[in-house]
Amino acid sequence: MKAVVCERYGPPEGLALREVDKPEPAAGDVLVKVLATTAHVGDTRIRRADPFLARLVYGLFAPKKNLVLGLELSGVVEAVGQNVTSFTAGDEVFAFTGFGLGGYAEYRCLPAVDNGRVQRTGLVAPKPANLTHEEAAAVPAGGLTALKNLQKARVGQGHKILINGASGSLGTYAVQLAKHHGAEVTAVCGTGNRDLVVSLGADEVIDYTEEDFTRTANRYDIVYDAVMKTSAARCRRILKQGGVFVNNSRLPKIEYADLLHLKDLIERGHLRPVIDRTYPMEEIVEAHRYVDKGHKRGNVSITVSSTPPPAA
Repeated sequence: MKAVVCERYGPPEGLALREVDKPEPAAGDVLVKVLATTAHVGDTRIRRADPFLARLVYGLFAPKKNLVLGLELSGVVEAVGQNVTSFTAGDEVFAFTGFGLGGYAEYRCLPAVDNGRVQRTGLVAPKPANLTHEEAAAVPAGGLTALKNLQKARVGQGHKILINGASGSLGTYAVQLAKHHGAEVTAVCGTGNRDLVVSLGADEVIDYTEEDFTRTANRYDIVYDAVMKTSAARCRRILKQGGVFVNNSRLPKIEYADLLHLKDLIERGHLRPVIDRTYPMEEIVEAHRYVDKGHKRGNVSITVSSTPPPAA
């Protein structure tokens, strides 16, 4: 099968389209024909070995042989392993791939049920019926991270929350999820993204090019730094007494119910992915270059294949 392999750490030019072995589903697995994936910030960080500790997982001096990035995907089940009853060939699915990555390939095997190790092994669920595959692929990694941060902060009715990086992948989900829980949302973003975050439900907008949000006179129950560019210490003065600062570290364990919850919210019209651009897999280098600029709106999708396999 074709796959994008990370051959060296550093700039996007270290990614190359190669032929690798097609996986076979083991007992309890599903084999997914991947139709779309994303150029997620997490993928770009692994490509750069940022943080350095990523090398302990993916290769100390160079990436492991045939390291295929891709934290999330959407596609169609092509085959199932023994004892799998929850999926059949032809089912449309979306998935978080976990530490095993692998979304940048024509096929990926994933566990059909929650084995309690989602961060490591990944998780697959039925695709939201009202999304394209390019849209659905952009949900798992960003949507789950935003959801777990807000769960950690215990966001609720009447809370005032400030979201730094509100126009990015995590931020666009966080704005919508916070509003769904009844919170009052202040979004921090650049001038050109004001209309976007307001359309997602933001009540107030702070333009970081004109104002340092850590110097605002307002006070918040929750500050969520979705882009990891500030600190709890810097945000202490804008938090109410007992207020909570969260970023993307030390998240609660991801569970199968979380992905189903996102699916339900999407199908009921309470949540939608924001897609900035879509690239074919052959242009993955250009997609990573664009993400590296740090100004994407929502998500960058990658079309892997446009032809679903026939149902068995």
